Amino acid sequence: MPKQQPYAQVIVDISADSADKTFTYRVPGGMRLSTGTRVLVPFGQQTKEGVVIKLTDSHDIAVDKLKDIQEPLEDYPAILPPLVDLAQEISKASSCSLALALRLMIPAEMRAGRIKIKTQTVAQLMIPEEEIEAAQAAHARAKKRVLLIQLLSDGLPHPVNELKALVRDPHEPLKILAEAGIVSLREEEVFRSPYLDSECLQADPVLTQEQTEVLLELLPAIHQGTGRFLLHGITGSGKTEVYIRCARECLAAGRGVIVLIPEIVLTPQMVSWFRGRFGDVAAVLHSRLSAGERFDEWRRIRSGKARLVIGARSAVFAPVTDLGLIIMDEEHEPSYQAENNPRYDAREVAASRAQREGASLLLASATPSILSFAKAQRGDYMLLEMLSRVNKHQLAKVSLVDMREELRLGNRGMFSTLLIERLRACIDADLQAMLFINRRGYAPSVMCRKCGEVLTCAHCDVKLTFHQADRLMHCHYCGTGSVLPSVCPECGSSYLKPVGAGTQKVEEEFKKLFPGVETVRLDADTTTGKDAHEQLLNRFRSGAARVMIGTQMIAKGLDFPQVSLVGAVLADLTLNLPDYRAQERTFQLLTQVAGRAGRSDVPGEVIIQTYKPEHYAIQYAAAQEYRGFFNQEFQRRRRLLYPPFTMMVRLLCESREEELPREVSTQLSEQITAFLAKKPNLKRRVLFIREDEAPIKRIMGQTRAQVLMKILEHRESEQVLAFLTALAEEPWQCRVSLEVNPANLA
Repeated sequence: MPKQQPYAQVIVDISADSADKTFTYRVPGGMRLSTGTRVLVPFGQQTKEGVVIKLTDSHDIAVDKLKDIQEPLEDYPAILPPLVDLAQEISKASSCSLALALRLMIPAEMRAGRIKIKTQTVAQLMIPEEEIEAAQAAHARAKKRVLLIQLLSDGLPHPVNELKALVRDPHEPLKILAEAGIVSLREEEVFRSPYLDSECLQADPVLTQEQTEVLLELLPAIHQGTGRFLLHGITGSGKTEVYIRCARECLAAGRGVIVLIPEIVLTPQMVSWFRGRFGDVAAVLHSRLSAGERFDEWRRIRSGKARLVIGARSAVFAPVTDLGLIIMDEEHEPSYQAENNPRYDAREVAASRAQREGASLLLASATPSILSFAKAQRGDYMLLEMLSRVNKHQLAKVSLVDMREELRLGNRGMFSTLLIERLRACIDADLQAMLFINRRGYAPSVMCRKCGEVLTCAHCDVKLTFHQADRLMHCHYCGTGSVLPSVCPECGSSYLKPVGAGTQKVEEEFKKLFPGVETVRLDADTTTGKDAHEQLLNRFRSGAARVMIGTQMIAKGLDFPQVSLVGAVLADLTLNLPDYRAQERTFQLLTQVAGRAGRSDVPGEVIIQTYKPEHYAIQYAAAQEYRGFFNQEFQRRRRLLYPPFTMMVRLLCESREEELPREVSTQLSEQITAFLAKKPNLKRRVLFIREDEAPIKRIMGQTRAQVLMKILEHRESEQVLAFLTALAEEPWQCRVSLEVNPANLA
């Protein structure tokens, strides 16, 4: 065993900029530490948690200033060395403290000892089989002891709590048997595990020709720990089966696997598929688990008991040793980008981690992002395609309904005549339907019909959404709720009215048309409770509910064989967003939601209601033709110089002080302009610089300002990014974050 180095450089778990550096501590004799070990250290007059970043033989601290590490918090490195390196990379890229980046690598409850290992008392028979009868005879007068000996006769450990169901008050008789040396009582660790009752698919289905061809490309690369792949597979083409076969090959080679999914709502379905093939080797990580479940799943992964991890964005940091494969399902989803500090894109983190640890990377989607498909076109990824559904099922028939024409004919309702007709036929045929609208709540705004005032959040510069369920106005940014006032706060009139439509209103309108037909609503309001999404999905899957109404949650990945009809109620909502990706996101959402219909022998139909049926994004979504859309959108972006031809970069300034962000953004803009003035070759790569308030001026009480830049995608532009990164890391009076192609420009 190598000699322990005597000094450790530690990042103390304080997110303040003043503490964002390593502190050197002495390692006491006999204490064994490694990079990534969490430790308790003296810090000023307090004791703080920290992470060992490096062990060294030397230091430059005065001897009288040097302090000892008090103790390690675990007897193993909680953060694997590659993840320590990854945290350092994220810290630099997102201009956050290293302590904050390191927090991504462990369950939040581990910090400050907020979660404990769960144990239970188990009883086990200690005598050989041939002595059991004699032991029972010796305790013949004590019926409970005789029964307990019989129950424990298999020689296996049994939880005492389980024995209670068979023997009333077993503690005292067990204690007597333990004192006699017949039974042992001890504490054993218990892992709190979610999804134990997941449905299982045990048998391997027969692969299609396309699946076989794709695997012929993937499996050799997985064996070698190489390869960056983009799998474009239409909805229902069997991408999940490809994931399972790749994961099996990787696990058989003794390496670990991470499977990322964009929505927690997809987790139960994906878990059931993977646990059905891999059993307890599969673990789950996402924010809706209880604190105990999340901690125990993390420990199972860290110990190597679970080598396959399924989870949402943050699962990219799972402590998988000897990682061999990262799979990212629905890679186009914006939810893979974290919008709070530390800001990171899970796609970039996955690519970095795969390269760092010698693993393969598989991105997959029915509607790949324009940026990813462009990378595949230029050879950064190897493009694989599956363009047919399994079992020769056909894509659903899609009909476009021009809602302008519906209005002209006098239909002012939310549902077109065609959609009502098809819903009735679907229900009469005892089949299921899904209704999609990408807006939750009852009405997206409350407006005064006299003066035109729209009610906004007191903490955020956004409209309040009216919710019929609790008769409150909610802010979908900060979560606050407020009572609908009786009069307009601006003019005093009583003509306040909810305007527009969301999932709640769609549900209300449907129930007026089809009373007695059971529905489930799937949106951020109905899925807040633990396992709420799973309960709603099970209710629909069982057939207890005939119609599912939801936001983008229902638009991808879900597989319900009895769904024959999908209706997109307001298909134009995302098309009207002030974002250069509005066309892309509209196409993706409509194509994905159309893919929920006709996934079995039941033919599928999709009704898309729109005020812009001629728009190319809607036309290509109706045709479910990805390449046609990509080519037209790619040319539009080339013409207008949007990513992937440029980078949209911004420095976002945030503070609770009203004027400070704008002052800082002005200073940033001046420094950037001065830097570029000295670098003419770099200046020509920057197409514009705009300093202004952020589109949403205030969120959660934080005033926001920005410097927005459009920079040509060119190798020289890396110098501009390096300057901006360094600029963001300087000590400003407010928080400054650097964002490159952020998911949300609000």
